[in-house]
Formats: sequence, structure tokens, C-alpha cells
Amino acid sequence: MSSLLAVGAGMAVLTGLGAGIGIGLATSKAVEAVARQPEAEGKISKLLILGCALAEATAIYGFIIAIMIIFFLK
Repeated sequence: MSSLLAVGAGMAVLTGLGAGIGIGLATSKAVEAVARQPEAEGKISKLLILGCALAEATAIYGFIIAIMIIFFLK
């Protein structure tokens, strides 16, 4: 049973991979947008920070779920 817990925790932590890819794509698109329209930098940066925060929240949720699986389902 403990090997299944480890697999479940590993799968929960994989949300960090998706968040990292999402933040990377968002940052690259924001840089492209600022390069095309420098006057819109303020709006773009606000939306970028909001999007990155939401993407990072999913990674944190996955990490918390993994910790809960490891420590509470023994």
C-alpha cells in the first residue's frame, strides 16, 4: 500500500511541471506583446502577474495534496 501512496504523491507533485510550463509560456508571450506595443506594458505586466499567481497556486495545491497523501494516509 505504501508504494501506491508514493505514486499518488508523485502524481500530485507533477502539477508543478504544468505550472512551470504555463508560466514560461505566459512570460514569453508577455515579452512579445511588450516588444510589439511598449505603451501597453503596464496592462500587460498586471495581467502577467495575475496569471502567474494563478498558475503557481495550482502547483502549491498539488504540493499540499502530495504532503497530505504522504502524512495523513499512512
